[in-house]
Amino acid sequence: MINQGQKLLIAWHVHLLRYFKNVKIRKFETEIWLPFPPDYLFQFFGDAGNLDLLTPSWLHFKIITPMPIAMQVGTLIDYRLRIHGWPVFWRTRISKWNPPHYFVDEQLRGPYRLWVHEHHFIPEMGGTRVRDSVQYSVPFDLIIHPLLVRPDLERIFAYRSAVLLERFKSSTEKTS
Repeated sequence: MINQGQKLLIAWHVHLLRYFKNVKIRKFETEIWLPFPPDYLFQFFGDAGNLDLLTPSWLHFKIITPMPIAMQVGTLIDYRLRIHGWPVFWRTRISKWNPPHYFVDEQLRGPYRLWVHEHHFIPEMGGTRVRDSVQYSVPFDLIIHPLLVRPDLERIFAYRSAVLLERFKSSTEKTS
């Protein structure tokens, strides 16, 4: 005969099995318009050395892969960073490379179950709409996604947008 404690334990295991079977894939998108042509901006984004500039200092981000990094399909880039104080090793691979239109990096090792980051450069109104689209999945999604992951992504990309707006002001804005 199964007691109440054993029933709860079985129910918990069934819940965990369902949870891990049905992994939630999230999507985060952001875009910004910059007053420069796609080829100019692609060159900036395609230089892995600029990642440090685009990453907030609170992440303690450091590229481990020796520089310069020749970007192309198959390029591997290793990073170290800290997420809420925890040291993280992250490896990405460039899975698509189509200058000056788009490129895609995918996490091979790191904090996410899935991380696919698409960078698109779309000519628009004499400049470029830079669009980031990230598909991602995290362990224990129901708990850590709303409390940590989504707010962190919003802060990171807001920081990145502010840096880009400052760096790529049009020449008329810089003189006023």
